[in-house]
Amino acid sequence: MIRFDNITKVFSDGTQALRNVSLTIPKEQLVVIIGPSGCGKTTLLKLINRLETPTSGEVYVEDKAISTIDPVELRKTIGYVIQRIGLFPHMTIERNAALVPNLKGWAKDKTTARIHELMKMVGLEPKQFLRKFPLELSGGQQQRIGVVRALAADPDIMLMDEPFSALDPISREQLQNEVKYLQEKIKKTIIFVTHDIDEALKIADMIVVMKDGKIEQVGTPTELIENPINNFVKNFIGIERINRKKSVGKRELQDFASFFEGERESNYIEVDASMLVEDAIALLENESTKGLLVKRNNKVLGFVNQSILLRAMLAKEEVL
Repeated sequence: MIRFDNITKVFSDGTQALRNVSLTIPKEQLVVIIGPSGCGKTTLLKLINRLETPTSGEVYVEDKAISTIDPVELRKTIGYVIQRIGLFPHMTIERNAALVPNLKGWAKDKTTARIHELMKMVGLEPKQFLRKFPLELSGGQQQRIGVVRALAADPDIMLMDEPFSALDPISREQLQNEVKYLQEKIKKTIIFVTHDIDEALKIADMIVVMKDGKIEQVGTPTELIENPINNFVKNFIGIERINRKKSVGKRELQDFASFFEGERESNYIEVDASMLVEDAIALLENESTKGLLVKRNNKVLGFVNQSILLRAMLAKEEVL
């Protein structure tokens, strides 16, 4: 577990990057920190491995204040992947990947076995790639090696600072999938900074939305889509994206208007088109209610019963 306790960060030029931030990151979760440029997300990330130090407040890892830990020793226990990758061009891929295990004094056979295991996990055949140099690899392949190097010494925590933003869309999507797969296999605490909301919604267990050095909302992708806390979060995610990704139950009846029929049964209830599907289902579960007459601004859109609503929901799920 990582805990930020009332963190403030003011740089020497007077810029206040973080303002009284408190946050707990659960163990073995992939947590994405997102927000517009200059919101403080990368500064927050760098506090964890002491590349930045807070002006006030404290960061704890497993309830131990990291200000009491030697920075070099701390960084040996935390994986770090950045946008620029940072592989040493004069070293083979094998030597690049083995850097931290060698610093920690691992036996050669243990290091080799670990690197081979990780190479296979990220889709790179060890015999084909370990003797190559970074410049012989594509950008996507280099970034995969960056992930391997970060995980080689089996750290409990991995920091990823916009690691895929410089890649082409295909490589980026592949690496997003591989990070999700890796997390399912190895269960690390991963803190991932991005400015791409689609990336965040795709890979995160939990998302931290930031603005102007403060946290606006923390929640799962589903919680953010279905219950954005304010207009900033709603607009940052995007209204169209929210409507597209909402679960069917959280969508409004008016989204299904093309399925409504005109003929009414007896024992119907008049409802507004803004009613959520899950609320409509609850009404239709009452045996005395045969259907719903859906209106918008006093204009009848149509009639819906359980059968019609089920067909509409199934069709929408196929589209989404």
